[in-house]
Amino acid sequence: MALSRKTKNWIIILAVLVVGVVALMIWRSGSRGATFKQDFHVEDIDAVSKIYMVDKNNHEVLLTRSITESGDTMWVVDGEYEASEPMVDMLLDVVHTMRIRSAVNKNAVPNVIKDLAGSSVKVEVYKTEPLINWFGGSLRLFTREHLATTYFVGRETQDQMASYMFREGDKVPYVIHIPHFRGYLTPTFSTSPYTWRSHRIVALDVKQIERVELSILAAPEESFAVYRDGETFSMELTSQHEALPYFDTARVAQMLISMRNLNFDEYAAVVPNSNMDTSFREGPRNVLRITDTAGNVSEVKTYIKYTNPDDAKLMDNPENFSEFDIDRLYAIVNNRDTVLLQYYVFDNILQPASFFIGKQ
Repeated sequence: MALSRKTKNWIIILAVLVVGVVALMIWRSGSRGATFKQDFHVEDIDAVSKIYMVDKNNHEVLLTRSITESGDTMWVVDGEYEASEPMVDMLLDVVHTMRIRSAVNKNAVPNVIKDLAGSSVKVEVYKTEPLINWFGGSLRLFTREHLATTYFVGRETQDQMASYMFREGDKVPYVIHIPHFRGYLTPTFSTSPYTWRSHRIVALDVKQIERVELSILAAPEESFAVYRDGETFSMELTSQHEALPYFDTARVAQMLISMRNLNFDEYAAVVPNSNMDTSFREGPRNVLRITDTAGNVSEVKTYIKYTNPDDAKLMDNPENFSEFDIDRLYAIVNNRDTVLLQYYVFDNILQPASFFIGKQ
């Protein structure tokens, strides 16, 4: 059966497209030389969809870009935890702005490569982009995720203003820096998941809050709940389950406003178990439960944090030593993460009912 002229033309067009795509892929996968070309960074940072990092001790972390139900972009750590936006933004900015300061001196190359082989962090940057992107983005075809580049990030240079890096496909390592930035880049590429996980407990506008309940285990009579009552809020002593006729609305409002961006200070993963055992053996001091209008509940159990008695030996006046840490306390968030809170941040929240009633 003979093909029509129109069909033959379409076959030719498709063949040209296929050849062009194959040629593009071959060109992209080709080895780079040692020429001093400023293409070490990732130019289109918005196309980055995933970053995987692993060190020589097999500590690893995976950062993945995802889209929320509302259409917003968010990053996830190891496919499970919300990432810290400032930390991920800083990493993307470094990957985008870092430049080659110089090639490694020829005589130093063997030692630098040896160091990279022994103590570097392998960084894989993935991008989601079309193979064909013509006419200013009007024609985008064959979109897929692919490994865009792989770096091996080593130690800092002697002047501590750059880091040694090797990019897969290059012939030599380079000295990499950020122009006009004082410092080296190595710490940015941390393989600890805790570095990248968000410290947020809740981020709720007042209109999104359904109920805030604080249980004070040592003084149940001071336990209370503030709950939505139509367009306003009411307060009750939870031991009585009756709405209070009056309370300090300014203090309650300040407590509710604190929920807009309520964060803990840091993860307590590095705290010695013996220290934590002493605090947790006595049970929680308070239990805070925050319920939003969608029914989601966030729970924070707080514990006294003791200070190290050895610290008293370093003080000019040991009588100033306090058995308790006056700045921070431990907490367990959602029965999952052990963290440290700052009293300064939670001072408007972890107060007894009498504080909000106005008896203090």
